[in-house]
Amino acid sequence: MKHIVLTGGGTAGHVTPNIAMIPALKEKGFKISYIGSYNGIEKKLIEEMGIPYYGISSGKLRRYFDVKNFTDPFRVLKGFSEARKLLKKLKPDVVFSKGGFVTVPVVIAAKRCKIPAIIHESDMTPGLANKLCIPSAVKVCCNFPETVSKLPADKAVLTGTPIRQELLQGDPEAALRFTGLKAGKPVLMIIGGSLGSVAVNTAVRNILSDLLKDFQVIHLCGKGKLDTSLTDTEGYVQYEYIKDELSDLFALSDLVISRAGANAICEISALKKPNLLIPLSANASRGDQILNARSFEKLGYSKVLEEEEITNEKLLQTIRDLYANREQYIEAMSKSSQMDSIGKIVGMLWDCAK
Repeated sequence: MKHIVLTGGGTAGHVTPNIAMIPALKEKGFKISYIGSYNGIEKKLIEEMGIPYYGISSGKLRRYFDVKNFTDPFRVLKGFSEARKLLKKLKPDVVFSKGGFVTVPVVIAAKRCKIPAIIHESDMTPGLANKLCIPSAVKVCCNFPETVSKLPADKAVLTGTPIRQELLQGDPEAALRFTGLKAGKPVLMIIGGSLGSVAVNTAVRNILSDLLKDFQVIHLCGKGKLDTSLTDTEGYVQYEYIKDELSDLFALSDLVISRAGANAICEISALKKPNLLIPLSANASRGDQILNARSFEKLGYSKVLEEEEITNEKLLQTIRDLYANREQYIEAMSKSSQMDSIGKIVGMLWDCAK
């Protein structure tokens, strides 16, 4: 039996593609272990699946001044030492990294231990963690065709992003029972990412009374971001985070508003849900979500509003326009050729396993 170590963490976007591959990895015959941070979101998600989980020290690599910039390099060095010890103990045949800062010491340690590592980049351009990992990886999987030219030619492989297959099997009737919403009125779902988005939450709640004239609203707002004053609002339900019922909520939804993390928008596209993307501002990121969103807009899959251009009137009108023209977005997404990302990546991992 070949043994694989998966790694990735910090946000759900760095974990869910790994989770999407686990059934196929098991079917292929892999023994699976996971290395993540001590207390990241990945720990709970992976342990719930019964996969052996090992935590290491993790530091964030920031592009801006923060006092933690002076201490986090020592946490990264500690993480490298811990990862190396774990890999020598686990003796995996291959490592697969989905990104996030916790993966840097794992991938570098894998190279030192002569274990082949394959990494995956979901965004249009590689993030800092993956840039640091690329020299230690044997292959770099990517999601967008435009990304291939930004990677070493001998390592780049266009695979797309693994999509959780259970998302494709949602039951709208189950969602109606779960949410208490009514059949017959369009449903708008808002997703701000696993950590939530204050900007998206605020923008939606500012126009909620007008939205509820035309739609019912499911709001996944992030941990600690519930608005208790809206708890009993008819036609509006809010949750910090949804896991098991997410496929049902997607099945019920007619439109989706989302951030533009690559994993999220690929899932929305696979589900063929007309969507409005509000990418994370370039002021608060390296601008990858803006590139992702504009790529999907160009393909006809999405409408895009950047944070800086949002007004109550513009947001409301954009949502109404999206709903009025929803069929053209569904048609564009239906014409896209979906890659068998899971099959392609699992096959590569099997071939690379020493």
